[in-house]
Amino acid sequence: YRVAGWFAAGPAPGETGPAVLAGHVDDRTGPAVFFRLEELTAGDEVRVTGADGQLVTFTVTRVASYPKDAFATAEVYGPTTGAELRLITCGGTFDRSRRSYTDNVVVFATAR
Repeated sequence: YRVAGWFAAGPAPGETGPAVLAGHVDDRTGPAVFFRLEELTAGDEVRVTGADGQLVTFTVTRVASYPKDAFATAEVYGPTTGAELRLITCGGTFDRSRRSYTDNVVVFATAR
């Protein structure tokens, strides 16, 4: 809950295409790694350090929310012409009966 996970079947941050990192918004004990993700806005800077120590800086272009039953798969995972980043967490209303949030929040960003 304190670490984001990288979708290893896709590009690594800094490579051409959308690097996708997902993380929890919270858990029973409180905030998790992407608790404040929804607060990002266009123009904000996001820095990602890879396992090799390489730092890649991205600029947020937009933040969107999608119902989990209508997730924008092609928009998030589809090909891009440059290095891009997608940060994904839960959002919307928490459904106690399903123990899950209704939406996913996605941050879209491009490499500098």
